[in-house]
Amino acid sequence: MKNYIFVAGLILCVPAVAVDNHAAADAAKAQHATKRVCVDQMKDGKPVKDPKGNTKQTCKDVKEHKKLEVTK
Repeated sequence: MKNYIFVAGLILCVPAVAVDNHAAADAAKAQHATKRVCVDQMKDGKPVKDPKGNTKQTCKDVKEHKKLEVTK
């Protein structure tokens, strides 16, 4: 009888561990799927500078898509 309870407990625990690992894999995959793209701000064809002399930029996080190779 103890063996049946032990086996039933293992059967219930294994899917819970598998779901946790699956969620961690998705989080790692989502982290690498974005790329930060920055563009200089322009006004009248000249870059806009802040008081320190650095060029102001507008930055966005965009999804990075993998291109598939085409073979003929």
